Formats: sequence, structure tokens, C-alpha cells
Amino acid sequence: MFNLGGANGNDGPGGVALLDHDTFEVIGAWEADRGEQYFGYDGWWHLDHDTMITSEWATPSMVENGLHPEDLLGRRFGHHLNFWSLSARTLTQRIDLGDAHQMVLEVRPAHDPTKTWGFVGVVISVEDLSGSIWAWYRDGDTWAATKVITIPAEPADPELLPPALQPFGAVPPLVSDIDLSVDDRWLYVACWGTGELKQYDVSDLFHPRETGSVKLGGIISRQPHPAAPDQPLGGGPQMVEVSRDGQRVYVTNSLYGVWDDIFYPQGVGAWMAKLDADQDGGGITPDQRFFPYGDDFRGLRVHQTRLQAGDASSDSYCHTS
Repeated sequence: MFNLGGANGNDGPGGVALLDHDTFEVIGAWEADRGEQYFGYDGWWHLDHDTMITSEWATPSMVENGLHPEDLLGRRFGHHLNFWSLSARTLTQRIDLGDAHQMVLEVRPAHDPTKTWGFVGVVISVEDLSGSIWAWYRDGDTWAATKVITIPAEPADPELLPPALQPFGAVPPLVSDIDLSVDDRWLYVACWGTGELKQYDVSDLFHPRETGSVKLGGIISRQPHPAAPDQPLGGGPQMVEVSRDGQRVYVTNSLYGVWDDIFYPQGVGAWMAKLDADQDGGGITPDQRFFPYGDDFRGLRVHQTRLQAGDASSDSYCHTS
């Protein structure tokens, strides 16, 4: 289990906890030697290559009470990818994406166990408020990473922005989640700030091609769903889930309670949407028959979807033969 905080209530280092598979009780730390790794967040693996990858967000104290501008502008959030030996439980390599790239969140390795690549999303660049997607890959005997997608911020009237963004005069995409289809062809990127879900054909790892986009919510646009055209939406596509067959994509709209309120002071409400995905040439379209929405109930909001019998995020590998 991947964690932001440390053992015994400590603020850090974030890491990986071993759980008893019957009782789910915490047995102890997974890491035998964490080296310089301190921040934690997400993790996944290349099972056939004895490698685990972890990402970095922050410690709980940096997250629980909202976003502190001094942490962001001071470049204090995580900006590394960490590579581990699964068998030895030791850190073998760290890749620094650069301290301008703050909050390295969701890791999505290829599902095909013969492949040695994957994608990770970076929430924001402090230099231009853009979001980005990075690909990691095997380069000889080591791992490497390169930026393959940049999503720019959108200029906006400061008077229409929440206080936290008014000094910048722009809406950052705030890339909060990504998801890779089980066939490793389609990458979905959630831009929670601008209110957009993007679809990319990643058949060419280093040259993704945008093939679809749907706008819902957004800090400025508050784009309604086609099923409720008179209902402006708070929040935006935040967590993404893809069905095993790749034909259905689900998005939910809440990030984290106190962070929701900073970027959407008028409220995010509670909603989720289903999109139909074209598996041939690409493209995504909202399903007008599936759009549960309403006000959040006493702060209860919609965060993540899991599909019965498995989905792109729960199926950690898929043998092709």
C-alpha cells in the first residue's frame, strides 16, 4: 500500500506498507533501503523486470490543510520518479524531472509485461502553469524519462478566477489523473482545472497524438453535460477509469475536499460521467444516458470509480499470448 506519510503517525518519509493479505493489518515497511527517497504517492511495477516505480506528491502536512502557495512557488513538492528492485526492496535509481515540475502523481506502466515503459502525470509547472505527461523507458542498463506531452494553461480574466489563481491570470490544466487502456494504445489525461478529458493515441511512445477531447466543468467554463445543458458544473474530470474492453471511460469530479474549495470556491457538487470511446480511429463522446449529479451531501463527494471484475487500473498486467 502506497502512502504519503510515514510510520507511527510521522509526517514522512512516505513509503510502501506491507499488509497481511488476510486481515489487512499493517505488517511493516516494505522498503529495506529507501536511499534518498522521501516523498511518496503512487506506485506500480514491471513484474517481469524486477522493478517497481513510485512517484512523489508531498507529506500529509503539506496536503491536509490545502495548497500553500509558498510550497508550490518554493518548489517543495515532489519532482522525482523512483525505481526499486522488487526482490531486494531497495532503491536503485532516481530520476529528477526538474523542480519546476511539481507533484508527480499517477504512474501507468504498460500492461504488456514484455514492455519496459510507462507514463506519469505531473500536475503543474511553476514556470508557466502547464501540466505534462512524461514517458519512462529502459535505456540500456538504466531507466530514463522524457516529457512527451505539454498541456498549456489557459489565459483568463483575473476577476473570474479564485483568489489562489488571480495573481497568475490563467487557469492551469492541473493534470490530476491519467489512465492507460489495457491494450496500451490509448492514454486518457484528466485536466481538472480547465475541465477537460483528453484522449491520446500512444502507439508511438515518444510522439503521442491527441485524438479526442471532452469538456466538463472547469474553473472558468463550468461546462454543462449534454444531458443537463442548464446545469453549470463545478469541478472537472479528475479520476479516470477505463473498462477492460476500452469502450467505456468514467470520470469523477472531486480531488480532495480542502483542495476542491481552493480552486472551486463556489463548490464542486457531486457528479460522474461515462464517455464512449472509439477504439478504431479515436474519439470520446459523453453518454447522455449516464450522468448522476447533484449537490454534495454534507461534504461527501465523488472521487473514484472501480469497475466490477476489473478495469485498466486494477489489471496490472495483460499477457498478449
